[in-house]
Amino acid sequence: MKELRERTGAGVMECKRALVEAGGNMEKAIEILHRQGLARAEKKAGRVATQGLIDAYIHAGGRIGAMVEVNCETDFVARTDDFRQLAHDIAMQVAATAPRYIAPSDVPPDEADRANELALLAQPFIKDPSLTVEELIKRHVAKLGEAIRVRRFVRYELGEAETEA
Repeated sequence: MKELRERTGAGVMECKRALVEAGGNMEKAIEILHRQGLARAEKKAGRVATQGLIDAYIHAGGRIGAMVEVNCETDFVARTDDFRQLAHDIAMQVAATAPRYIAPSDVPPDEADRANELALLAQPFIKDPSLTVEELIKRHVAKLGEAIRVRRFVRYELGEAETEA
């Protein structure tokens, strides 16, 4: 059970229930917890997120940089290592992929066919392409227990106009 808690960040009772439901199979229990976590993330989506932090990422050589504002509900969560890592990973994503919008719903109709490329939340996460950035955020919502939103970002590249959303 300790390994399951370390891998998922779930509570003791949640881990115990998932292990019982999975018949002791660790991978199945992880899948169950992720499914439950995503359900919890949907419930928290409407909550107000006014705390958070701004993180920056400067790519090697200093030619590309990005800043993001990621919000959560409390200052306590904003100071956690998990939340800080999420914000940094999102800044890195912005620097690497140059999105122009935050969500697919922000993409204008004439560019809707490229929403998965242009919208940050719809992009495959650069560290784990099996996840979208939105799914990565939902996993953190489940783990940290608070609503999390990317409020805005800006990307700079030497010699090019800035990209801001």
